[in-house]
Amino acid sequence: MDRNNGATVLVLGSGRQVYREYLMRGLAERAALWLLSEQPPTWERPLIAGSTVCAPLDHERPVPDQAGLLAAAFRVAADRKVAGVVTYDEVFVIAAARLAEALGVPGLSVAGARNCRDKRRSREALSAAGLPQPGFAFVTTLEDASRAAENLGYPVVLKPRGMGASIGVVKVAAPDELAAAFAVTERARRAGPPDFEDGILVEELVEGPEISVDAVLSGGTYQPFCLARKRLGHPPFFEETGHRVDAADPLAADPRLRRVLASAHDALGVADGITHTEVRLTARGPVVIEVNARLGGDLIPYLGMLATGVNPGRAAADAATGADPDLTPRATQCAGIRFLYPPADCRVADISLAGSRGVPGVLAARAMVAPGDIVRLPPRAHLGRYAYLIAVADNPAACEKTLDEASALARLRYEPEASGGQPRGCAAIEENI
Repeated sequence: MDRNNGATVLVLGSGRQVYREYLMRGLAERAALWLLSEQPPTWERPLIAGSTVCAPLDHERPVPDQAGLLAAAFRVAADRKVAGVVTYDEVFVIAAARLAEALGVPGLSVAGARNCRDKRRSREALSAAGLPQPGFAFVTTLEDASRAAENLGYPVVLKPRGMGASIGVVKVAAPDELAAAFAVTERARRAGPPDFEDGILVEELVEGPEISVDAVLSGGTYQPFCLARKRLGHPPFFEETGHRVDAADPLAADPRLRRVLASAHDALGVADGITHTEVRLTARGPVVIEVNARLGGDLIPYLGMLATGVNPGRAAADAATGADPDLTPRATQCAGIRFLYPPADCRVADISLAGSRGVPGVLAARAMVAPGDIVRLPPRAHLGRYAYLIAVADNPAACEKTLDEASALARLRYEPEASGGQPRGCAAIEENI
């Protein structure tokens, strides 16, 4: 275990244990961790040196205000050698950048973090640099959206300005679908942070497989280490129903893709830190969908660790402290995750994954909700998953076959749920799980 010469890394938010413990463990192998969170630690206790309860989003308060994030961080820095700041939660990326700047430690600039966090700013910066991305317009009313869609040409995609995990993203194939889709996106964007609440994006639909790439940047040098192939479902929405990482994927070394990715980060002003970029592979080449100033969610970096042996938590700690990350592959296999959704909105009665766990190659089969919980599908809610499965194999075809077999053996008993009740199967609206 390398504790980085006694240095401390501040961690903003910790998330759900089922999704984030592996990252926290990797971080803890590189540095002593101090958690800054709205809640006292629970599962994190064995992995951290200490914690402070504060409001991580309240990073605009001046240092003398003892309730603010900056004041909390400076109190830690008065007693410990703080070498970096980390967050893997989308909602805290600007706060983490502001904190790194205030403490004088490596990390994304505030401007770079804002350019990633605000999808309008992202589109404008990438467009100004002439990089491949969808045509777009920023609108605030249904009438403006209608004009933008006519100008771009149907089909189009509506997207909230500041949400993650494809929440509120809707495909619109024709004018008569626009009003209903606009209402879904409006509802999603109002549930997000006030800084990005106004307006939505109308974008050209670009066709092709979608991938994501996690990477470390140091001094402007872009170093990708995890390329995942994405599985989408529940059209006209873009629910991310699965991901797959193959250590032997030839696309990981594609020079054209690397040039586009590096240029996109340069255009956004992202020179140091760690990012998760989503790309469509189209007939005209790779098209940038978005760049996120944090590691990927949905356990994608964990799949990368299974497939290649590269530990994303350690890489994130190294990026935060300015150390040279060890991105050397130590494994050569394929890993995939499949999220299971109910056939309709429902109240869960029972989940059985025993059969799924018995399929050779399945590493994990885990329920994400409990009996009595309500799970809803789009458009009423997003990320309405009741379980996930993780499998490893020698190649992508074998991995998908294993996940198919395991999915077929999962059993969900439920009662139809028409209205009322609070959904429990949906992730917190801003946590990129």
